[in-house]
Amino acid sequence: MTETTTATPAVAAAGFRSDGAADRFMRRLLGIRGPARTSSSEAAHRAFRVSVVISGVRCLITYLLVPVLVPMLSLAGWVAAPIGIVLCVYAVINGVVSMRRFWGSDHRQRWMYTIFMAVVFVVLGIAMVSDISRLVAV
Repeated sequence: MTETTTATPAVAAAGFRSDGAADRFMRRLLGIRGPARTSSSEAAHRAFRVSVVISGVRCLITYLLVPVLVPMLSLAGWVAAPIGIVLCVYAVINGVVSMRRFWGSDHRQRWMYTIFMAVVFVVLGIAMVSDISRLVAV
């Protein structure tokens, strides 16, 4: 008895879970050609943890250390803004790397993670605009 598959030939050839239009768009956007043979789900989760930790460190520095230390040191926005910008850029880069790993490993939770990272990117974008406006005001 043979087992019938519901996957299209393109899915079977590419080796992805889904060949839907949205999945193809995300793989094309992230530059993923085929499932990563060397990237495991654990590597994707590790990249996710690094990205979240970097975002957390940025928040701690921006919203806890800078408001407390900057007035004491009279350094104002010309120190806080560049630190925030650098940490935001680093967090975005790590976020994109982790998204590529999630999609490359064809992780089953890739869409949930993509939605989460979209929210993180919006928050980082707002923080970047705030930091840039603070830097311009100085």
